[in-house]
Amino acid sequence: MPTIIEVAALAGVSTATVSRVLSRPEQVSEETRLRVLAIVQSSGYTPNVAARSLRTLRAAKILLTVPDISNAFFATVIRGAEEAARDAGYSVVVGDTRHDPEVEDQYADMLSRREVDGLIFLGHRLPARLAPLLARKGTAAPIVNGCEYSADLGVPSVHIDNAAASADAIDHLIGLGHRSIGVVTGPEISPISRDRLAGAIAAAERAGLRDRLHIAVGDYSAGSAIDHTRDLIAQGVTAIFCFSDEMAMGALSAIGDAGLSCPGEISVIGFDDLPLARYFQPPLTTIAQPKGMIGRRTVEPARRHPARRRQHGPTGHAGPHADRPRQHRRTPPLIALDRKRYSRLPAGKRRIARVAASRRNHLGHRVVFDAEQINCETRRATARAAVVLVTDLPWRRPPYPTQAELPP
Repeated sequence: MPTIIEVAALAGVSTATVSRVLSRPEQVSEETRLRVLAIVQSSGYTPNVAARSLRTLRAAKILLTVPDISNAFFATVIRGAEEAARDAGYSVVVGDTRHDPEVEDQYADMLSRREVDGLIFLGHRLPARLAPLLARKGTAAPIVNGCEYSADLGVPSVHIDNAAASADAIDHLIGLGHRSIGVVTGPEISPISRDRLAGAIAAAERAGLRDRLHIAVGDYSAGSAIDHTRDLIAQGVTAIFCFSDEMAMGALSAIGDAGLSCPGEISVIGFDDLPLARYFQPPLTTIAQPKGMIGRRTVEPARRHPARRRQHGPTGHAGPHADRPRQHRRTPPLIALDRKRYSRLPAGKRRIARVAASRRNHLGHRVVFDAEQINCETRRATARAAVVLVTDLPWRRPPYPTQAELPP
């Protein structure tokens, strides 16, 4: 296996140029880039990823954890995140936590050990072991939540407006003439389940049907919906809104077992728009989440987070004291120039003076010339306070299949 030194010798360039061609090709002329790439391809050279990680102190990996990898909803979210990460030069490490806090903490340790550069978690619970990091860096920590938004998490989140989407489903059923509606929710601990329930209740209250809304608490699984659907049928509901497509499929199964037809006698609406929803008979009415978009949008905050710029500096590389708290003290002037003498310097020499001063400076500072004193002094570059990113993505209202039109 050839080394970078051999590739550089064959191409007649330095090893640094070879490295730039492979990592930042836009910084190299086209002629040189093509020559180096030809040598790389013919020799079969591949960069040493482990060595690059040691040099740059960047893992080029993002950890993405899911609470239940068997849930079909997460598959498209993961694919979207993987596509965006790959385009940005990152790999995605997927972890299935199985709703187990201990497993969540084990994966969270990968971020603490810098085995990954960022964490995307699709559950509702922040790993407990990340609390010190979050307390130290606040919303600047390279941690992003997908789907399960909660203000209590204190981290950026990418999600849809679940309350509005749920209200849209209830309004649709009311518009069809339904007056007794069953709602099968997710776990009470789930923030999105609480948001969806709030939206459903608000829509029912606007129509004066709050007391005709029958609520059952499920767990997003088809099995839980089957049991609850039997109870709702006994209560005389004419429509059922499930907070996931998987539960809606369980509801359809229970309706068929009871000898009833959908949508002839009972209407059903799901949530998520899973690929299988369209192949049911009848096709399942559902709220379509932009699952792939959610995955793609979570990657950007995880890899280009303000915390990375503060921790790793302007170049994105961590220094030996990256975790050391910075001491906010005034640094004495590096250069003091007489006003008249400085004003008479040619523009080129003024730039030389600034560059010399900046080279004497250390990471985390910038050189500023005071307009009054003409003193070159260092002032700490202050980072903007990070704000929790909340991306309310649009949900799609798909064409609803024919539903039972019931009289008021």
